[in-house]
Amino acid sequence: MKTAILSDIHANFHALSAVIEDIKKQGCEKILCLGDLAMAGPEPEKVIDFVRKQNNWEIIQGNTDKMIGDFDPQFVEVMRPKFPVMANALLDDISILNDEHKNYLKNLPAQKELEIEGVKILMVHGSPRRNNEDILPDMPLNEVEEMIAGVDADIIFCGHTHVPCGYQTSNRKTVVNVGSVGRPMTKNPEACYVVADFKNGEISVEHRFVDYDREGASKIMLSRGFEGAEKLAEMILHPTERHA
Repeated sequence: MKTAILSDIHANFHALSAVIEDIKKQGCEKILCLGDLAMAGPEPEKVIDFVRKQNNWEIIQGNTDKMIGDFDPQFVEVMRPKFPVMANALLDDISILNDEHKNYLKNLPAQKELEIEGVKILMVHGSPRRNNEDILPDMPLNEVEEMIAGVDADIIFCGHTHVPCGYQTSNRKTVVNVGSVGRPMTKNPEACYVVADFKNGEISVEHRFVDYDREGASKIMLSRGFEGAEKLAEMILHPTERHA
């Protein structure tokens, strides 16, 4: 069974629409979504409304979904000194999303286990330990193995860092960071997701990169108008490497 795994849409409906079209072309029968639907992107309402209507998706909560669903003004003040743009983006999303949107994000599960064609899968946002723990390229393998210690799944899909990568551990577990649909933080500005093909207990994995109307998405982001929106609009066109 061909399955699409995507993460970190971050309110970029232009990118999501292009990825959905590519998923259809790939013949995927199922979609797994690892969270971060909104925040710091052009159209949070539109993305959440679209995702809520999908019946064949398995979806979990990302760290920014939790920020919105469990909004705490004090957290914004803690965030502001180091990440002022993200603090402003969070406040702006809170001002435009309605209670249904917020409750939807609040009630998403933190993780999800499932099985496809005999392969045990664990869906997480950051790592099995925390929704904001980074799994990045070129990490020492023992650090990755520590993060997934005790996990029963054959393959762990994660996101959060917006940087695609993958690991094969010494005990034959596979870890795949699927990258970001809406806010890539690599030199490649295209939307990124994964197609996994499950057959008779075996799996093949491919990162796919999809071009989309970045100019259109950037203009909508700029129109949000909060302080720092212009920086986020520029990042859609010219992504920068992920902050430490």
